[in-house]
Amino acid sequence: MTGDVAVLGAGMHPWGKWGRSFTEYGVVAARAALADAGLEWPAVQLVVGADTVRGGYPGYVAGATFAQALGWQGARVTSVYAACASGAQAINAARAQLLAGMADVALVVGADAAPKGFFAPAGGDRPDDPDWLRFRILGAVNPAYFGLYARRRMALYGDTTEDFAQVKVKNAAAGSLNPNARYRKAVTAQEVAASAVVADPLRLLDICATSDGAAALVLSTLDFARRHGSGSPVRISAVSTVTPTYPKTVLDLPDFATDSAVAVEPPAVGFRASIAAAAYEEAGIGPEDLDLAEVYDLSTALELEWYEDLGLCAAGEGAKLLRGGATALGGRIPVNVSGGLASFGEAVPAQAIAQVCELVGQLRGRAGDRQVPGARVGITANQGLFGHGSSVVVIR
Repeated sequence: MTGDVAVLGAGMHPWGKWGRSFTEYGVVAARAALADAGLEWPAVQLVVGADTVRGGYPGYVAGATFAQALGWQGARVTSVYAACASGAQAINAARAQLLAGMADVALVVGADAAPKGFFAPAGGDRPDDPDWLRFRILGAVNPAYFGLYARRRMALYGDTTEDFAQVKVKNAAAGSLNPNARYRKAVTAQEVAASAVVADPLRLLDICATSDGAAALVLSTLDFARRHGSGSPVRISAVSTVTPTYPKTVLDLPDFATDSAVAVEPPAVGFRASIAAAAYEEAGIGPEDLDLAEVYDLSTALELEWYEDLGLCAAGEGAKLLRGGATALGGRIPVNVSGGLASFGEAVPAQAIAQVCELVGQLRGRAGDRQVPGARVGITANQGLFGHGSSVVVIR
């Protein structure tokens, strides 16, 4: 049995700081996805909501929240939370029920109304919460560990601040062409270098903001898609939600201890690389089959790591791939042609869904000035706190 499901519709609410409820944003995205699918809301049999969170804890029960806002009509509901991987988990939850025959049509929605500034932990004492410990004991706010990742690349591979700046330049150029992006202005490397230092060596323009926004997908079984008149729809062919493998030998905040490797050899593939590897295996493809990728650029340096983890190049060669223009629009394997988080910012439950929305538009040939010619296969990648993998393969 195929594990593919059809993407009948994709919709978004533009990213920004709008000062309204996340539910409003989600409803706009949901209605846009339904319109794109050519379906009315009563046709939906399942709603899966990616939970809106603060400080690592679920806020509203998102599936029911969106179903109520759209108008109760008896659909099943599911809600998921996996930090920044929540959107991929929501897609996978919908896919599983579609493949199990529990529904023919599902609506997946993620939306957020993020606080101003960088994310902070919720109040109270939680000494068993590694994220709380990371903030309270180490004082390591998110930009601090973004900076540590960057320093590690500089020490291991010789990456430079100029390399990091070029990631921002590339993504801002693509984001300037995206009507859903929050920041729609091209920037220069000089402007990146002139922005304030936040966590050395990273500057303000090296780090993504927090944003309001929403994204939604209408998914269906392949049989329903054919009955609906879509004989060759864009399909989700794999969803990877793997966790790390013991022993984990590379320090990766918010965890600030590693597993012991005294009795067990370290795994051949690290955590982030294993996320993509599982997606490739399920879809029956490899990195050589990709036409484009959307990755989780919390910082400019982290995007370079994803090149390597996706197998687009060998370890340590991410900056070289960037410098050669391979990951820019018009390059061999464009990455973050949406503009990435550099242009959108974080709307936590929505961003993994938004990545898929971008791939859907590209594979349909509807991305306008951002179009990757002939795109047929794309992959997303991001990572949620507490060991949540997230990767989706989309094909046509």
